[in-house]
Amino acid sequence: MTTVTIKARIYPTSEQANLLLATMQQYRNACNLVSQYYFNHNFVPKQKDINKALYHKVREQFGLKAQMTQSIFKTVIARYKTVDTQLKQKPYHYKDNNTDTWYTEQRDLSWLQKPINFKRPQCDLVSARDWSFKNDKLSLNTLANREIMDFSMKGFEQYLEGKLGTAKLVKSCGHYFLHISVTVEPHIFEKADLKHVVGIDRGLRFLATTYDEKGKTSFIDGKDIIEKRRKYKKLRQQLQSKGTKSAKRRLKAIGQRENRWMSDINHQITKTLTDKYGKDTLFVLEDLTNVRFATEKVAKTNRYEQVSWAFYQFEQFLAYKAELNGSKVIKVSAQYTSQRCPKCGSVNKNNRKHDIHEYQCVNCGYKSNDDRIGAMNIQYLGTNWVTGDTTKITK
Repeated sequence: MTTVTIKARIYPTSEQANLLLATMQQYRNACNLVSQYYFNHNFVPKQKDINKALYHKVREQFGLKAQMTQSIFKTVIARYKTVDTQLKQKPYHYKDNNTDTWYTEQRDLSWLQKPINFKRPQCDLVSARDWSFKNDKLSLNTLANREIMDFSMKGFEQYLEGKLGTAKLVKSCGHYFLHISVTVEPHIFEKADLKHVVGIDRGLRFLATTYDEKGKTSFIDGKDIIEKRRKYKKLRQQLQSKGTKSAKRRLKAIGQRENRWMSDINHQITKTLTDKYGKDTLFVLEDLTNVRFATEKVAKTNRYEQVSWAFYQFEQFLAYKAELNGSKVIKVSAQYTSQRCPKCGSVNKNNRKHDIHEYQCVNCGYKSNDDRIGAMNIQYLGTNWVTGDTTKITK
């Protein structure tokens, strides 16, 4: 089973909009209270412990109903679990100035210096208890009453046959949306039905370079993306230098806009790939967990672009889109994928010439684009997975 999120735009009256906003604000405030408690108790309490300690206080102080109060406890614990996972996936790297040696230290929630702060007004609503469809309209719980509102969800109707779950009420750009989780049964991927094995090398000059079992290569150019991100960076620097309240508000809005734009780019690329190759495709990615980008070897003006593209988000988007389409994503070891010759198998870091983006094997003389070489090696490891050789497969 796979869980997808569908987005419904809500059209409340002005009075209903006020109720929605008040509900979201109180829910957010309650989350911060619970977050403080969870932080103060060293991330140990389980939901039943938090419920025993804070249930009545949350209901009385914020005027929330029983189910919303329980949802708050789940929301806070889930957010901490997400942050814990992110910390473990990105270890702390530091350099010993005396020995010029780099070290890696694993991180967990103990690295947090203060509780997680819930800034954005929001509210999690449980299906049937807090929200439901009623005569082609949405029925939503608020602080006061249950309200009936108009809605639209173009392009997501196909998922409504699945099992409807918890929904998140949010406000964006002055509009209200309900993000609904739906559990659907995807097509099952079978090795026996395999049609394509596609290696994907992720980068910045080319956001994705693909190589398939037919020897076909495609490049998704990242030049325009880099230029636009540099414009965002320059604008942020200008606003930071001002330091005014209006500049800080503008900074926040720009950050949110850039994140939405990056997500949209990743959605477009992954949708293009899944549509191009269709069902029964094995997409192969490098496992970038614990891979450190050597920023000290990159010009200072380019470091932001080097480390801040959402590669992990790309992986997540591709994985769920592939699963819904009857395909599969696996991750393979990133070791030597840019140094190994795909023709003779020799490994030599001097094979790759970064300045001209060229790869030439010193052993057999094979020459090609360096990003293409990475995609070829990744595709080769995916083929090994199909045949049962998993020595270089990480997941």
